[in-house]
Amino acid sequence: MKTNLLTYWEHYEDVLKIEHQNILLEEKYSYDFSKPRGAVSCFSIYKKDENFHLCSSYCIGVDWLDNENAIYIEPKLNTKNKEETAEIVEINYLEMLFASLPNIKSQKDLDELFEIRWDKKEIEIHQTKDLLTPLLVIQYLSLLKVIVKKGLKKSYYKVEHNLNSKVKGKVLVDQTIKQNILKNKQLYTYCRYDEFGENGLENRLLKKALVFIKRYLPAFKNINSNDFTYELFNFITPAFENVSEEINLNDIKHTKSNAFYKEYFEATRLAKLIIKRFGYNIANVGRETISTPPFWIDMSKLFEYYVLGLLKRQYPKNGEVKFQVNCHNSHEIDFLLNSGELKLVIDAKYKPKYKYKKGLDKEDFRQISGYARLKKVYDELKQNDYNKNIDCLVIYPDLEIQKNDLSNLLIDMRKINKYIGFYKIGVNLPIIR
Repeated sequence: MKTNLLTYWEHYEDVLKIEHQNILLEEKYSYDFSKPRGAVSCFSIYKKDENFHLCSSYCIGVDWLDNENAIYIEPKLNTKNKEETAEIVEINYLEMLFASLPNIKSQKDLDELFEIRWDKKEIEIHQTKDLLTPLLVIQYLSLLKVIVKKGLKKSYYKVEHNLNSKVKGKVLVDQTIKQNILKNKQLYTYCRYDEFGENGLENRLLKKALVFIKRYLPAFKNINSNDFTYELFNFITPAFENVSEEINLNDIKHTKSNAFYKEYFEATRLAKLIIKRFGYNIANVGRETISTPPFWIDMSKLFEYYVLGLLKRQYPKNGEVKFQVNCHNSHEIDFLLNSGELKLVIDAKYKPKYKYKKGLDKEDFRQISGYARLKKVYDELKQNDYNKNIDCLVIYPDLEIQKNDLSNLLIDMRKINKYIGFYKIGVNLPIIR
């Protein structure tokens, strides 16, 4: 049965298209991306005045509505406000991801960034709508680059060989009888023994995923014109030249931790996801129409990492930029900036409307101003005068400006006249032209 795919974009708040109004049977549809700090709404469809309305947030992805209908939210934003003619442009979230990868350090960060619903039935979509596989591929290749620079981990692994005039390790009696004695090869013995080198189970798993990626790269080129994935792939593959791709996934259930090779744990996890993503069959890689499990990517979280990269590029000294500072109430402050005369509480808000909105949403103002009054923030910023208010800055996406850095932060940030000590500044996002 063919799936009806309802295609919309993030930050959509309007009625559904006419052709979609009559295919939905329930009064309400919704899904929340569950996170440790609270659930994030991915979309909500509800009936009002005899029409279905959609409210999509800042998550992109695809998910089931019912057994026949699925919703697909694209990474697209409106460059105009509601009073002007809408111009929808597609965000190059892959370029944002690639720029953000150096700042994504842990499994916790990845879990906050995207969710894959492996327990749900797969949805058939066109290859160009596949947002999940590029994300997994870029993360995987970036991890392998780090591993290759250090050198592949060596370990002991089992091998089986038919040895001439010698015995090593354990003699495999059944194989020796079948392969040698019955064939009158009296000097040969089939043996299993340990070898030490790069051809261990973990490296073979990594090589297996690389084989899938090699078949996938031409399709990736159609999605994203940037060739950084080819550069990464060509850098990595020579290191795996002497590694076999023969591997049984059941052989690797646990990865032993190693302080020097700490990237292996996440790399093997991603390798399994990539192979699972293609249904363990390499023939599925090149298809124009693919089946994907439902998934969601949090663009707001990706925007935070993107802004972190911009801040660290401008303020590279250790301690100038602090990220995700824990508060007493289990919330985290996005950024604290302490550089010379600049002492700021900074919050990244993935809300394009702030380009046109004079003030801030009340909820955002209360949240950020509350952070700026915490004694811990004063201590982190080494602000000893508790009677002096700490300035607050909101960074939001602005798709119309040309500038994509924070080189003149003190000059460029705009004062919000309604509040004392509140500022905002827009940063450009990469788009697909």
